[in-house]
Amino acid sequence: MKFTLSWLKDHLETDATLAEIVERLTSIGLEVEHVDDKSGLKPFVIAKVLTAVQHPDADRLRVLAVDTGDGKPPVQVVCGAPNARAGLIGAFAAPGTYVPGIDVTLTVGKIRGVESHGMMCSERELELSDEHNGIIDLPEDAPVGTSFAAYAHLDDPVIEINLTPNRPDATSVYGIARDLAASGLGRLVGGAIMPHVGNGMCPVKVEIEAPELCPGFALRLVRGVKNGPSPKWLQQRLIAIGLRPISALVDITNYVTFDRGRPLHVFDAKKVAGNLVVRRARDGEKVLALDGREYTLTPEMCVIADDDGVESIAGIMGGEHSGCDENTTDVLIESALWDPIATARTGRTLGIITDARYRFERGVDPEFMVPGVELATRLVLDFCGGTPTEIEVGGTSTPPPPHLYLPPWEGYRDPPQQLPPAEHPAI
Repeated sequence: MKFTLSWLKDHLETDATLAEIVERLTSIGLEVEHVDDKSGLKPFVIAKVLTAVQHPDADRLRVLAVDTGDGKPPVQVVCGAPNARAGLIGAFAAPGTYVPGIDVTLTVGKIRGVESHGMMCSERELELSDEHNGIIDLPEDAPVGTSFAAYAHLDDPVIEINLTPNRPDATSVYGIARDLAASGLGRLVGGAIMPHVGNGMCPVKVEIEAPELCPGFALRLVRGVKNGPSPKWLQQRLIAIGLRPISALVDITNYVTFDRGRPLHVFDAKKVAGNLVVRRARDGEKVLALDGREYTLTPEMCVIADDDGVESIAGIMGGEHSGCDENTTDVLIESALWDPIATARTGRTLGIITDARYRFERGVDPEFMVPGVELATRLVLDFCGGTPTEIEVGGTSTPPPPHLYLPPWEGYRDPPQQLPPAEHPAI
C-alpha cells in the first residue's frame, strides 16, 4: 500500500515529522517497507535559457546564458543536450549541488576551455526516469526561480507499508490516518461525505440473482458529463503510487479505491442494454476485459450482465464493451459488496490481479457502499459536470451483526470484587 505524505495529511491533522510518522506506523503494526523521499532535489531550481551559442571548440556543445530567477546576472553553462536552445525552461543545478543520477557534486569547471557554472539537467540525472536524450523541457509558464521539486510535486515523500491479509482497514489512506489518530499522533479529519439530491430515479435497475455472492449493490446515473483529463493534483497522486492516469472518470475510481478503500466501477450508460443483473456466469461464457484479454468464465464466478451479456467480472475487472472513453456523456457509477472468497477464487483462476480484487478478497467496509457512490458523484460533478439521479440500491449494505460466543471461565467462583487484585484473571 503506497501513499504520499500530503495525501495522508488530507485525513490526519498532525505536526509530526515524516520520521515520527514512519516510526509510529511500524509500531502500530503497519510496517513501513520503503520511503521515497526526494528531498535531495530541493536545491534544483527552475531556470530559463536566454541565449544558446555554439561552443568555439566543440561541435556538439553549446554555451548557454541561464537566468536562474535570483535577480543576479545570467550564469554561463556549457551544455551538450541536443534540445538546448534559447527560451527553454528547465531544471538548473548550481555549483555545490549534488546530482544523484551521476553521483557528482558540481563545481565551477572548464569544458573545452569555456567555464561552466552549473548544469541544466535531464530526467535521468535527477533519477526521475531513464530519459537522457535531452534536458528537461518545462512549459512556458513554469515559474523561473522557484523550486523545481515543488513545481513537479517531487517534494512529497511516498510511503509504502506492508499489509497483512487481516488488515483490510489499512488498504486506504483514510484507514491508515484513522489508526495513526487512534494512536495519539494527530486528529482524524476529512471524513464527512454529503449526500447529493438526485434528479429523478435511476432508470437502470439492478437485480441480484446471486445474493450469496453479492449482498449489496448501489448504482447511480450521472447525465451530461464531459470526460477529459483529471486535475493535475489527482494525476500526480496516482503517478506517485505507480498508477497511470487515464481519464477523469477512471481516475476518480482509482482515487476512491486508495483514498477510502472502496473500489468502484464506471459504465458508459449508453453502452449498457437494459437493466443490470448480478448473477453467476454461464459455463463457457466469455468477456473481453479492460486489460484487452478475453476470459472464459465458469458458474463459480460472479458477473454483472446486461441484456447483451457480461459487462464486468464482479469485484475484479470491468469489460471493454461498456468502458468509458472521451465520448462518454452518461455514466453509471457502481459500488457493490462482493463475497471475499468467491472474488479471491475467481482472481486466482483467471490470473487477474487488480487493486479492486486486493481489497474485496480481504473485505471492504459494507457501511461505505452508498457513501462511496456519493463521494464519486461529488468528484464527477467537480471534474466532469453533469446531473445525478437518485441512487438505486439492490440488496443491503448492512450485514447482520456477528454472533460472538464467550465460553465461561471454569475457574471463576467468587465475584471479582472479593478477590485480591493479584488474583484477578487477565482479561
